[in-house]
Amino acid sequence: MTRAFAFVLLSAALLGTAPSARSECTDILVTKGASAEGACMITYACDGEFHPHLSRTPAADHGPGEFYEIRRGGKVIARIPQPPHTWAVVGLMNEHQLAIGETTFDGRPELQNPKGALHYWTLMRLALQRARTAREAIHVITDLADKYGYASTGESISIADPDEVWLLEIIGPGPGGKGAIWVARKIPDGYVCCHANKSRIGEFPLDKPGECLYSKNVISFAVKKGWYDPKAGKPFRFCDVYCPATPEKLRYTATRVWSILRRVAPSLQLSPDYHRGVEGAEPYPLWVKPDKKLTLHDVMQLMRDHYEGTPYDMRKGITAGPFGCPNRWRPISWKVDGRPGFWERPISDHRTGYSIVAQCRSRLPDPVGGVLWYGVDDTYTTCYIPLYCCIDQVPPSYARGSLQKFTWDSAWWVFNLVANFACLKYSYMIRDIQKVQADLEGNLIALQPAVDQTALALYKTDPALMRRYLTDYCVTHGELVVRRWKELGEYLICKYNDGFVKDENGRPRPVGYPAPWLRKVLQLSSRIQTSLRRAERKKNREGRKE
Repeated sequence: MTRAFAFVLLSAALLGTAPSARSECTDILVTKGASAEGACMITYACDGEFHPHLSRTPAADHGPGEFYEIRRGGKVIARIPQPPHTWAVVGLMNEHQLAIGETTFDGRPELQNPKGALHYWTLMRLALQRARTAREAIHVITDLADKYGYASTGESISIADPDEVWLLEIIGPGPGGKGAIWVARKIPDGYVCCHANKSRIGEFPLDKPGECLYSKNVISFAVKKGWYDPKAGKPFRFCDVYCPATPEKLRYTATRVWSILRRVAPSLQLSPDYHRGVEGAEPYPLWVKPDKKLTLHDVMQLMRDHYEGTPYDMRKGITAGPFGCPNRWRPISWKVDGRPGFWERPISDHRTGYSIVAQCRSRLPDPVGGVLWYGVDDTYTTCYIPLYCCIDQVPPSYARGSLQKFTWDSAWWVFNLVANFACLKYSYMIRDIQKVQADLEGNLIALQPAVDQTALALYKTDPALMRRYLTDYCVTHGELVVRRWKELGEYLICKYNDGFVKDENGRPRPVGYPAPWLRKVLQLSSRIQTSLRRAERKKNREGRKE
């Protein structure tokens, strides 16, 4: 008997745009010692124009004749023996609180191996089904890649369990090559790391297996290719060798890293020079110690960022329009009249399919300790819902819908409608959205200790009832959030109709445009009139000469 699984959530991440078709994600990694509650946490924003479907894969027992089949072009290209047992998976967390996320860094495109059997999303799925810890997941991914071939471009993969957080970076050996080239680093306890579509691991220790793992060929392969000279007296840096930086790539990727780190540790006063491509600027550290330990809410808020309060604030300037909309429609790089342009790429992206904040807690048993906080559409305007890792159902509205047809029955479409409508009068509507967001998320976070304690008591006496209780809680509250967001959408459409804003009594009031924007209009109008008068005078002078 054979079993094959389609990993829709991750494969859908391929639907992105420039500068790389797959470079669309942002991850944050938080260790126990950096967390206010002693939880390991990772985040993942899967960005791209697609409609996600939240899924659950049940645990299963397998016999000696069962295989996981890899198909391509309708043909089976690899048959991987199933282990005796595979774990249940909800989204991107399994029943042992193992969580995973990724960003694509591409790196050297010539290193992609088209004949490799396993893409990164398949390796992540197999790791969640076969591993209990982050270290085990690294071995599952790299062992399978070595045996069956790695097919993707460069990937940074975040992996967390209740005790450890690791960053694995992996790239292929090129057409016809075997296995993969990789390095994995354990994030030191008490620190925070992040990555955003560029390799981040630089130097790494060769003799500390408790802190760093790597493929045998990670350095020798680079030497063979002429990308690294051991005699040059410079240390080997994985990110420099396998993902060389360019000013465009740094602006697209390192700006997000800088913004996360500047908010986590403002005392470091990290310079923007590196992400602006200033020659000789120091790369940002792989990890930083936060100025204060991060709460779950803090981590959610880190995923909500348009560079507010910095020189790159996307709510400011002519491109934000009169109402400070931070969204920039794709493509991100463009030309007009032969002149190039480039939008900033924020952490909060209007094209996000879904995002997660995985919460892994060693002080609680796995069924209670692991919670995947899940949100759809833009991180800035989403509302995260809790999904305990032991649940056996997911909220139905998060598992249905299509990009081809709007429906109120789809959570993604409900959130997408609210986010898109807000662009009409963003500075007004975002306040209404954040009010509801704060109320719902605040209540869910405030309820968590009580839910944990109830579930823990049931875990000790009736595990089946505990699972039913947590499933009912997650499904009920997930659907409650969608219903409340639908009401929010209807409220916004009514309140902000035809450019008016209804007051507290429901009366439409004209609010016009912000004064700073009107000043710019008058200044521009004045310049245009001056130009026209000059042109007219010039025309008259030339007419008199004739």
